[in-house]
Amino acid sequence: MTSIEWVDVPPGSVEMGSNNRSVLFGNIGPRHEVRIRNPYKISKLPVESTIATKIVEAGDAQIASESEWERAFSIGAIFGEVGTVEALADSATSYWGKKCDGRPFIQPSSSNGSRVRIWRKGQPIASTRSIDVIELLPRRLVKRSVEFDEGAIPLPVRRDSRKIVIEEIVICTLFGIVPSFAWALFNASPGYIAEGWLNLILGGVFLGLSTGIFWRPRTPTFKEVGGNWKIG
Repeated sequence: MTSIEWVDVPPGSVEMGSNNRSVLFGNIGPRHEVRIRNPYKISKLPVESTIATKIVEAGDAQIASESEWERAFSIGAIFGEVGTVEALADSATSYWGKKCDGRPFIQPSSSNGSRVRIWRKGQPIASTRSIDVIELLPRRLVKRSVEFDEGAIPLPVRRDSRKIVIEEIVICTLFGIVPSFAWALFNASPGYIAEGWLNLILGGVFLGLSTGIFWRPRTPTFKEVGGNWKIG
């Protein structure tokens, strides 16, 4: 069996997730802090899929979680060849409800795909791949000395929908409806506003929502303070 070089990773914290929720520039969120309280070992390089499967089935190691990967990467402990796509243990379309102690996060709603890292020049890219593709990808493996604490507090199970709705109403009004009526006031024929106000509102709402392709207010970052989440 191929020799695997293991690297020691000390306890520490790392921030994960995106607080940018625009369509083009955002990624899965929320932004949050993960605190890994116990040391572990991680493979310096991704391990070929068939070898990794045998090691995991034998109980000699586990597939690394995204959090463990991020912690190891933050201290320069792991590497990968440009073009490599490596599989991690997590399956998630968001981080809401996640326990942030380093364990893998599995969402039932995301059973069709798993999280991966794509090695490119510069910063590796976080992405998702389907289950059938995952089976063929190399894996990042870890050896944990201590099991995770079941008492770890999770993130809230969902975002503050009320706040998001209010934000969207304000954005649509300021960046869509108001400009739409201002254009009509100075450019449309007399009486158009009185007759076509509904079209102006609908057009303004569409314009306001379309700004979400490029920009939206940033969401807060969750940090653990004294056993509770502090939003900042």
